[in-house]
Amino acid sequence: MVVDGIGASVKRKEDLRFLSGRGNYVDDMNRPGQTFAHFLRSDVPHGKINKVDISAALKMPGVVAIFTGDDFTGVGGIPCGWQIHSKDGSPMVEPRHPVLAAGKVRHVGDPIAMVVAETKQQAKDAAEAIVLDIETLPAVAGMTAALAAGAPLVHDEAAGNVCFDWHIGDKAAVEAGFAKAHKVVRLDLVNNRLVPNAMEPRAAIGDYDVSSGEYTLYTTSQNPHVIRLLMGAFVLSIPEHKLRVVAPDVGGGFGSKIFHYAEEAALTWAAGKVKRPIKWTADRTEAFITDAHGRDHISTAELALDSEGNFLALKVNTQANMGAYLSTFAPSVPTYLSATLLAGVYKTPAIYAEVKAVFTNTVPVDAYRGAGRPEATFLVERIVDVAAREMNMDKVEIRKKNFIPKEAFPYQTPIALQYDSGDYMATFDGCLKAADYAGFEARRKASAAKGKLRGIGISTYVEACGIAPSAVAGALGARAGLYEVANIRVHPTGSVTVFTGAHSHGQGHETTFAQLVSEQLGVPHDMIDIVHGDTGKVPFGMGTYGSRSLSVGGSAMVKAMDKIIDKGKKIAAHLMEADVHDIEFKDGKFSVVGTDKAKTFGEIALTAYVPHNYPIEELEPGLEETAFYDPKNFTYPGGCHIAEVEIDPDTGTVGMVSFTAVDDIGRVINPMIVEGQVQGGIAQGIGQALLEHAIYDESGQLLSGSMMDYTMPRADDIPNISVGTEVTLCTHNPLGSKGVGEVGAIGSPPAVINAVVDALRDYGVRHVDMPATPAKIWALIDAYQPKMAAE
Repeated sequence: MVVDGIGASVKRKEDLRFLSGRGNYVDDMNRPGQTFAHFLRSDVPHGKINKVDISAALKMPGVVAIFTGDDFTGVGGIPCGWQIHSKDGSPMVEPRHPVLAAGKVRHVGDPIAMVVAETKQQAKDAAEAIVLDIETLPAVAGMTAALAAGAPLVHDEAAGNVCFDWHIGDKAAVEAGFAKAHKVVRLDLVNNRLVPNAMEPRAAIGDYDVSSGEYTLYTTSQNPHVIRLLMGAFVLSIPEHKLRVVAPDVGGGFGSKIFHYAEEAALTWAAGKVKRPIKWTADRTEAFITDAHGRDHISTAELALDSEGNFLALKVNTQANMGAYLSTFAPSVPTYLSATLLAGVYKTPAIYAEVKAVFTNTVPVDAYRGAGRPEATFLVERIVDVAAREMNMDKVEIRKKNFIPKEAFPYQTPIALQYDSGDYMATFDGCLKAADYAGFEARRKASAAKGKLRGIGISTYVEACGIAPSAVAGALGARAGLYEVANIRVHPTGSVTVFTGAHSHGQGHETTFAQLVSEQLGVPHDMIDIVHGDTGKVPFGMGTYGSRSLSVGGSAMVKAMDKIIDKGKKIAAHLMEADVHDIEFKDGKFSVVGTDKAKTFGEIALTAYVPHNYPIEELEPGLEETAFYDPKNFTYPGGCHIAEVEIDPDTGTVGMVSFTAVDDIGRVINPMIVEGQVQGGIAQGIGQALLEHAIYDESGQLLSGSMMDYTMPRADDIPNISVGTEVTLCTHNPLGSKGVGEVGAIGSPPAVINAVVDALRDYGVRHVDMPATPAKIWALIDAYQPKMAAE
């Protein structure tokens, strides 16, 4: 019996090297003859580049070379990986994104020049000697300003600063639903802009081998093969067999390390010019003004209900900030990754959404943990709470009344997606019980006795993970496949190395993937190695994002191991002189059914590599298989989150009292890792709900551009988090898994804000936009006092 396979809380095998300081991150790496790069960046949001004078800088000590936008003439722009068409059928406006700014700068942080020097300090010093002549132009930082008549254009080719104007759903059916509504609830809301702030800042080393003509990029990436494809084919025109991309240990990503960044292309290209490795590591200030930001939506939602509280129709209009350039997957986030989830867990019969994507003079915006799913869930769960209040219905009962019932699966939503499985009542009831929802009013009274305002908030959600299948994604605008690959190499002694296209940057793949192998092949955990993040070793894979690693990458592993077992059965049948159909494989042994004849997995492996007694006419020697897995559909995790808060009315401070999550993520491989993933996502969701906000002033300067001004959640901001699971299996992948990496960040923000609004129910507060800061809460309470006095 396998003791460290599926379902076991195996300790993370990778943690020893991380906790002992033996991780191998890009900044830990140094190449022979290495130089260092520093990027001179724009400090104005919008400007015309008249001149970049590098003459004095070239004479500075240690300078090897200086490159500007003029040097990249003939080099491709940074490509976008997803194309959206507007509702009139026209393709999105896709302006060129130069590697280094050419002609104009379009946001604070736009790279203008790259200095290469013998040391990092020498590169910085030389950058300060570069003389810039930039004519400042009017800028637009917010979407309202960008869409105003006569607003300055971020790109001349984008009329009105609109990238695309997209829609989904049956507008006529929605209007019919509204026409017969007993009540229409309307809500304006903002999904605040966030800075990802992974623990490890981005870093890269560009290297060039003069003897072979091969380039190597070491980079902090979640998907090295995608970077190789985009950079090699579209930017630098380097054949893929001459370009290797390595992503070693990566210290967190949260989506921000999916994308192809200009620095990666600049370093790789420049390494070929100077014939030496070039290293760059962002400092935290650079991270704030160059890493793709997240969220930043302004939406209006309208929900039509009948007299019994049944949802009839939902209508949504969203403005989505793209920033100054289109990042790799930016167009997909507010459209196919968000608007298609507006049904949530509810059987709303008609839904229509419009999304207008807007260019602004700000850092590009792209996927951040959840990538569109948190935005949709926040909108749906907030308007459901408002509807309950305005219909004088209990917020629990209105949800139960409108849940998709368990027996309705597979369930076709009115906006493209078909959910394959789920039991929303089970996760809901489980969460209510775990949170002691029934005892809340007693706790509210106890808080009131202390002069505090207590509130409880509910959020139910469904998520779409593992974007698929490739053919459908391609039809929707994806410019890459969405499959995954696994190569399983069994060594002569029976140990196993897995080469996976998925990438681990905190998820614990080296542990959970080993558990899959241990479960299926019966190999002990300590005889299994997981290799990822190197295009020179791993077949072409798509990386890690969208909670796809287990459901897509793990499924590819299962398919490859099925091939290993099939071949092993043929070898075993030959050795034991039996029919292959009489061979079964269980717990690491091949045996003849009904007899005591058996061969261990290790014996079969050795025979495959030492084929003295071997069916050589039927089988090739060796025991190694590769499989690609292209999913048939998304997977659909779902669940319920409940937050409890306590507010000090004198200061507006919101204290998190407790948080309860019950999620259905399909089959659980490692409960301990699942709990950690959920807790981490919830911490980020609490950060968005109460603390974090990337704020630009009207001119386009980032006001919250450092840890002094951008508030990250700390240990004392996070309450005790209770995590539970209910299981309905995914019906279309071999593991039955759905995904867990983003659920915490999806369900938590609306739960927290619903709790805050509930705590303020006696103060006439209908909605609070994130983040619910003390100043904002105090102002709402203070504004209510004069009204009370006047009455």
